[in-house]
Amino acid sequence: MANQIYPCLWFDGQAKAAAEHYCSIFKNSKITFENHFIVNFELNGNKFMALNGGPMYKLSPGNSYVIECETQEEIDHYWDKLGEGGIYNKCGWLDDKFGVTWQIVPRILGELMADPEKAPRVMQAFMQMTKFDIQGLLDA
Repeated sequence: MANQIYPCLWFDGQAKAAAEHYCSIFKNSKITFENHFIVNFELNGNKFMALNGGPMYKLSPGNSYVIECETQEEIDHYWDKLGEGGIYNKCGWLDDKFGVTWQIVPRILGELMADPEKAPRVMQAFMQMTKFDIQGLLDA
């Protein structure tokens, strides 16, 4: 059997609340195990662990989670739900109310950035954006 690799998110007493919040946002998500110390959960089939580890460590943007979105509606959904009560940053980044950093990006961004002629205009456009606007990127 192959080793499973999955993230462990460190919280100060908010592991269950965070897991419940994320499971309410992502389709095909569920809590798979919980006790007073850890909560295991899945988001779209991806395994996570939330740990009630105490106040000594804090989450940071040094570890972020990328959500590739096909449509503007998907971007809007994740942006609004994950950003509620948090901090919105530039270029599709946000810190949610638990301190977890997310990047909400359109799947087409990689393709647009691979075009040497279009890439500088696309980069200039998205550097001005907070939440990504797919049509704005296509028009750049």
